[in-house]
Amino acid sequence: MSIAEKVYETQLNQLGTEIGISPWIKIDQNMINKFADVTLDPQFIHVDENRAKLETPFGGTIAHGFLSLSLASKFAIDTFPPQTGQVMGINYGLNKVRFLNPVKNGARVRGKFTMNKVTRKSESQILREMGLVIEIENEPTPALYAEWLTLAIFE
Repeated sequence: MSIAEKVYETQLNQLGTEIGISPWIKIDQNMINKFADVTLDPQFIHVDENRAKLETPFGGTIAHGFLSLSLASKFAIDTFPPQTGQVMGINYGLNKVRFLNPVKNGARVRGKFTMNKVTRKSESQILREMGLVIEIENEPTPALYAEWLTLAIFE
């Protein structure tokens, strides 16, 4: 049995189960500002602390929704050790992305993963659909939910 086949069988047995939770990461104003610079999205709700405090219901600045979503790769790296025989993993797509709660400056977030679906694309490729919930520490409503598709390519 190939490594890809073993991984596929293991992941089939994980369907519908929580497969990992990442460590917390603090999202601070410096991170938000850098993301605003890189994405050319300097909307005041993200970068102007005084104005955001006065003119928004958030009490200050909030992270971009896409900043929270872009941490998915970091959460996965911190949660899942490299698979033996895996050459690479690539983003395949996202389904049902929903931004549910803003992440305030200074908040800590983490990723929680559930195995939703596993498909053999070829002898050396496995397509995984994981449920991703990005939780905000001490908040009952998560920042977002997404179905994240990743393609694992094996030797």
